[in-house]
Amino acid sequence: MLKEERHQYILNEVGIHNKILLSDIADQLKVSVDTVRRDIKELHDAKQLKKVHGGAVSLGFNNFNPTGKNIYSLEKKSQIADKALQLIKDGQVILLSGGTTNLELARKLPPKMKLTCFTPSLPIATQLLGKSNVDIIFIGGHVSKDSQITVGGSAINTLSDIKVDICFLGTNSIHPNEGLTEFDWEIVQMKKAMIQSARQVVSPCISEKIGSLQRYKICDVEELDVLITELDPWDVKLDAFRNRNIQLV
Repeated sequence: MLKEERHQYILNEVGIHNKILLSDIADQLKVSVDTVRRDIKELHDAKQLKKVHGGAVSLGFNNFNPTGKNIYSLEKKSQIADKALQLIKDGQVILLSGGTTNLELARKLPPKMKLTCFTPSLPIATQLLGKSNVDIIFIGGHVSKDSQITVGGSAINTLSDIKVDICFLGTNSIHPNEGLTEFDWEIVQMKKAMIQSARQVVSPCISEKIGSLQRYKICDVEELDVLITELDPWDVKLDAFRNRNIQLV
């Protein structure tokens, strides 16, 4: 594979999943970790992604308060956010995990809608500051600089004490048989706690993530109540999720 092809593959993967690991990309491309490390450094120097320890993150994800610039598939994520808004009712208590799709949902919340919003995400909490009718409760803990959310025992303990109406659970990878997966063990524990803290669990997810798989499992797809993509609910790409007691939106 030519270097230009490797670079494009890396950019696609970091765009879809927000973060990539050197070892995973090396396995997928069947090249050495050193080769991928050099590729990521070149892309970092060209300001096309941000190099972090052990991998890279997308520029849109790493920016503390994105305005839309550099966010991968923003149009699709905006469509998903519009669908998600239809599930939220005035006066509800909601939980937003991290991720750029949930950030877009936070940006689109109507200013007159009264809500209580729990979140462990610094960018989402900041985005919500402009919503005068949204009561923001930040879930504190150790901040993961790569994901920009809080993790660890303190945050998980907080989640164990609440029961929100809806959790909008950002999804790194989703597979009809293997479920929802992540590459970060601490974030997996946070997302498991989020599922337990909600009466309804909604996964907003661009369709490019369907069929992808990471190393650590969060839950089976049957633990979701709603899966929202930018696709029509009857699109054939969603056929594997039918008859799973999941609402497709």
